[in-house]
Amino acid sequence: MTLSGSKPDVVYATLRAGAYADANLPTVLTTRAADTASNQRRALLKFDTQNRIPAGSSVTSALLTVTVKSGSAADTTRTIGVYQVTRSWAESETTWNRRRIASAWTTAGGDLGTLIAKQVVSNAAGTKVTYDITPLVKAAVAGTLGSSRYTRIALVDLDPATVDSTRDFYTPDEPNSALRPRLNVVFAPSTTTTLRVLHWNSQHGGFGTDGVLDPARFIKKAASFRPDLVSINEVERYDRYANYDGAAKLAALMRQSTGQTWYYRFATGSGAENGRGNMILSRFPIVASGVDLLGYNGSALDVDVSVNGRTINFTSTHLYYNSTTWRLAQIADLLAWEKGLAEARIIAGDFNTQPGTTESATMKATYVDSWAQAQSDGTAIAYPGNTEGNTRNTRLDYIYYSKGATTLKLISSQVFDVREADGVMPSDHRPVLSIFAVK
Repeated sequence: MTLSGSKPDVVYATLRAGAYADANLPTVLTTRAADTASNQRRALLKFDTQNRIPAGSSVTSALLTVTVKSGSAADTTRTIGVYQVTRSWAESETTWNRRRIASAWTTAGGDLGTLIAKQVVSNAAGTKVTYDITPLVKAAVAGTLGSSRYTRIALVDLDPATVDSTRDFYTPDEPNSALRPRLNVVFAPSTTTTLRVLHWNSQHGGFGTDGVLDPARFIKKAASFRPDLVSINEVERYDRYANYDGAAKLAALMRQSTGQTWYYRFATGSGAENGRGNMILSRFPIVASGVDLLGYNGSALDVDVSVNGRTINFTSTHLYYNSTTWRLAQIADLLAWEKGLAEARIIAGDFNTQPGTTESATMKATYVDSWAQAQSDGTAIAYPGNTEGNTRNTRLDYIYYSKGATTLKLISSQVFDVREADGVMPSDHRPVLSIFAVK
């Protein structure tokens, strides 16, 4: 892949010190060593390896080429180095002193990291200079440099200062594409696929904490988390809470909200055609589905989908709310049924029990609590005031995955703050999202 165009593929600017330290220079790419402070210049380039190269790709080569536009006549050669720039910056805002209007560089002149490569650069117009920056691009694409996967570099003159050290380079806006800076990256796409699993108890199909039934509000918020598989509890079908097919309505709203194709299954807790139950929404075609009646007006709904060529059995369940004995009986039935389903297995639902209870311990004998595991891994995300990831007044909602699910690797888990500006939530529960890599 070659990145050589202008925005958004490549952005650039020049930083100039001294009397120009607060001047934004977004139309030139210039380096110069500092015979006086006002003459010192560094050129910045940012390549969009975040959106152009898939996450998880294996980079084997990354070569940066820049072309000299002009150079000082007296100093025929200069050593120009490529540094990693460790912090983000805005093309139309950055200066010698600031990376953005409201944010200063930690060190004036840009926050420079490791020197990646250096080359001797002629002053002859049209000279092409190539740098091997494979280690930097490999780290950026892998995400080991931070949450951003952009490749940010600075061109810096490394030689002693003279009055004739200037090098001007062609910019990404140059009409002749052969003269623009270019980053040639060789990579192999990842063999893993990311799977985003969302669970949310809807409170009777979308009754908010304001007492208003608003399925569209509920689904719009759920869709904003970009899930691939969704488990929803308390979906109502032609009962006292909803005189309509709640599952069909929620599925239609999800298609409307995302513009994507969605498949769904619904099953009541009692096994009857109508009533309250669990629902699964899937972006993947459903290969097969099944229902296990757990007793005590509870059920487990499972769908079999294929993700990255792997079978995923995804189950949605909702356990009884005020009896440990009944919940343990439901869990025993659930786990026995799940043994007949192929790996990898994921179970999501409102278990109506806290972490540390017998019910939770029983599940954790053969399944992993994704939120607790993410906490241990340092990849759990909640929000101020709810660092424990409570989904109601405590943590009642779980996404479990089987200890035998060797094709799954947990990436992170998150409980969302879904309060609107007025404090209202679309349900009396908060959603939990766990992200997996499917190998």
